[in-house]
Amino acid sequence: MPDLARLRSYEHLKLVADPRRLAILQHLMAASATLTQLGQALGEHPAWIRHHLRRLEDAGLVELVETRRVRGAEERYYRARAGGYLLQELILPQTSGRPVIVFSGSHDLAVEKLAAELAPHVDVLMLPVGSLNGLINLRQGLCQISGSHILDESGEYNTPIIRRLFPDREVELITLAYRTQGLMLAAGNPKGVERIADLTRPDLRFVNRNAGSGTRLWFDAELKRLKIDPAQIRSCGHEVETHSEAAALVRTGNADAALGLQAAAHQHGLEFKPLFEERYDLVLLREQEPMLIPLLGHLQTAGFRRKVESLTGYATSHSGEQILIH
Repeated sequence: MPDLARLRSYEHLKLVADPRRLAILQHLMAASATLTQLGQALGEHPAWIRHHLRRLEDAGLVELVETRRVRGAEERYYRARAGGYLLQELILPQTSGRPVIVFSGSHDLAVEKLAAELAPHVDVLMLPVGSLNGLINLRQGLCQISGSHILDESGEYNTPIIRRLFPDREVELITLAYRTQGLMLAAGNPKGVERIADLTRPDLRFVNRNAGSGTRLWFDAELKRLKIDPAQIRSCGHEVETHSEAAALVRTGNADAALGLQAAAHQHGLEFKPLFEERYDLVLLREQEPMLIPLLGHLQTAGFRRKVESLTGYATSHSGEQILIH
């Protein structure tokens, strides 16, 4: 097994950008393990581990190294195919004059609209991994633009964390919109959920967002403020990467509540209890600005702004405002 391997493909990038799969891979770099052992180490059910392990195995990052019979049962041991992985290159399609832009950051419905409208002329590849992981990807050169809504203890959005992550780079923030977030609930709110504290009820199943997402960071801080132990909240068994995924789980009855965008709740016909309004910024390095001109230009058009305003819970009065960080 080689000591260090390069991750060269976009599919590999998507896999390890997920903190859950990254945790599994890191455990298997250190030593071989079974599903049960991984579940114990990560505090997750083996079925949850099996799903993500299969993705890593199919991608060739993990392999089965040994099968043992222990008290009549078969134990399968897996290990990473390398002792470490190097994320150094971003592999993009070859096009003749057609720009390719990689967005990695917090999931946003307006960003999806932006990518769709640019599609005839610009390929925007979407990698929703949450605000924090998106900024890390931007720092590592794994995307050209990110999206963030991280609320600092000071009450300021995005700028404090960006100053810490990019002390030596010139960074530009462009406000996309202000968004309303709150509790997404089944239509008619049959379980009578009104506030965060209600999520501790034993009859409620909550779908949480992935670690590092701006929504998850806000939720964790709010639980701390309310002195609520996260263990008191019953999980539906999933953590998801997008507001749309969370809303879909509530709509299909696989969860009773989620924290997410009013626009996502509206699209899925859900009840919504507003909790806060946040500023969502696009984040880019100033050196990347020339290649992002098609995207940044379209962002400023009146037509696109009208489409953002059509999303329930979005406000565009500050859209296009710039903040420079040196």
